[in-house]
This record gives sequence, structure tokens and C-alpha cells, in this order.
Amino acid sequence: MKQGLEGKMEQKRRPRKMVYIAASVLVAAGIGLAGPSVMKQLGGTGSPNQVAQVDPGTPAAGNSAGVVIPKIELPDKSSGAVADMIGLVVYQGNIYTQAAIRMEAADAAALRGEKLGRTTSGIDEWSSKDAYTELASNIGETDIYAVKGYDSGFLVMSYTEVDGQVFAELYEHTNGITVNSGADLIGKLNLDGRIASAQWESFESWNNGKQQYLPLPEGAALDGFLSALMTAKPLAAEPLIEQGIYDKEDRKLVYLQLEDKTRVELTLFSQGLVRYSNAPVFFEVEPGAFQALWDSMKP
Repeated sequence: MKQGLEGKMEQKRRPRKMVYIAASVLVAAGIGLAGPSVMKQLGGTGSPNQVAQVDPGTPAAGNSAGVVIPKIELPDKSSGAVADMIGLVVYQGNIYTQAAIRMEAADAAALRGEKLGRTTSGIDEWSSKDAYTELASNIGETDIYAVKGYDSGFLVMSYTEVDGQVFAELYEHTNGITVNSGADLIGKLNLDGRIASAQWESFESWNNGKQQYLPLPEGAALDGFLSALMTAKPLAAEPLIEQGIYDKEDRKLVYLQLEDKTRVELTLFSQGLVRYSNAPVFFEVEPGAFQALWDSMKP
């Protein structure tokens, strides 16, 4: 527990250039901060062993190309790679990693749904696949719950109370899935009709940890954007990252505060692309809807 608290404090002190890698389990280490693999991680890719693939679909059936996000792979011990792990829980045979959805500890109890079980500890960066049994984790022993308002196939919560103090964390399942549109990933956030308020932040503010949040008025621009996002075309992240999408600073961050007091973060790129979490997929939004929201975000 102490290590977890220290880790959270360290995240708050860490410069924003060190992007939080929520969707990956393994981050290559010991290869130098200037190494290209590390820089990709800081740009927000998934696990080094988790590269999304394009699913060509079935043209005859009218299906467009989708993106297959493979299950997270464990490192090959024989390679001698050094790895660090983020929080993970195995539930119903799937790996859930620390979610990009944010919540305050004080709001966790209201979100807590049905108890799903209790984790076991012991997973580390050198664990074999055999160790990844039901409710195995690297977060110690804690109770796991469903989250009210969300499918437990997507989101679960760890919850513990110690001397009246709540320790809770959300875990999401964003690997081992096929994404054919924004609805297949963003739709799992259940945004429709649940947005209490919205803000945005410039890249300059975000990158320097200034937290200069500006109000994003609800209305036609935001509604049209979110509607278009549900039907947006998915694009595998790896080619875009290789092409240098993170080399530019033409990004804006959108924060959606939901009625359940969770906060969803979306990253918008001037090219008309959107990314949620660090699942290795971008979404190409209809240009008109994207531009209307982009243009509304002015200091």
C-alpha cells in the first residue's frame, strides 16, 4: 500500500512530458531515454509487444477495415529485456490495466457495484503466462468490484478502506479486441446524456503541467463532435507514430466531467484525429464535426 501511495505521489511530481502509459503493461527500460523505443512510449504508444493490426473486414458484406488490438504479450525472459510494470488485474481471462478514466477517492464508494472477487498478488515483470490466473494481480490483495454505469467487461474497480481512508483505482480492458468504429471503444464510456461539464487545455499548458483549464461550452459543436466520434474510422497507432504525429505540438486536450464524477480525457490532433487512453488506435473524425469543436477551443 505504501509503495502504491508513493508511486501516485511520484506521478504528480513527474513532468508532463512523461506521458502516463495507461494501456500498456510493459515499458522497456534500461535502453536509454534517447532511444526510439522509449520515445515512442513517451509519445503514448501501447506495450512494446502490443501493436494494433488492420483488419481488412469483409468488403462483400460492406464492412470497412477495423483495427485489431491484440492481447498484451508478456516479455520473453530469454531476451534479457528489463521491464517495469503498471497496475494490472486479471478478470475473466482478460488483462485489465490502470484506466485513463479518473476519479477522486471520495467518489469511489458511490461508484462501487457488485463485488467480483479478491485479487491475489505475486505477478511481476518476470511472471510466466501460467501466473496470469483469475484475479491474479500485481497490486496486492484487494477487493475487486464492478463499476456502476459501466460494463464489467470494460471497467472494474479495486477498493480498500484502511482506518477510514479509501484507496481505489479503476482498471480498463482495452486489449484483445477489434475496433471497427469509435463506438467499439469510446462507446464503452457511456458518455451520452451523462456529461456534467467540459473543459479543454492547450498542449503548452498540458506539457508544462500548468493545468490551465478553460471551459468548453456544451452545445452543437460538442454534441456534433461526440456523435461523429462514435462512427469515426479507427486507424492503427503504430504507423502514425512512426510518421511523427507526436513530434508536433498541434494538440488539444478535452476533459469531460461526467455525472458520476469520473473524468474522461480525449486528445485531439489537428489532423482530425482523436485518441483515448493509450490503446494503440486513433479515430479519424468527420472533418466538419471535428473542425467545429477545434475552432471553438480558443483562449
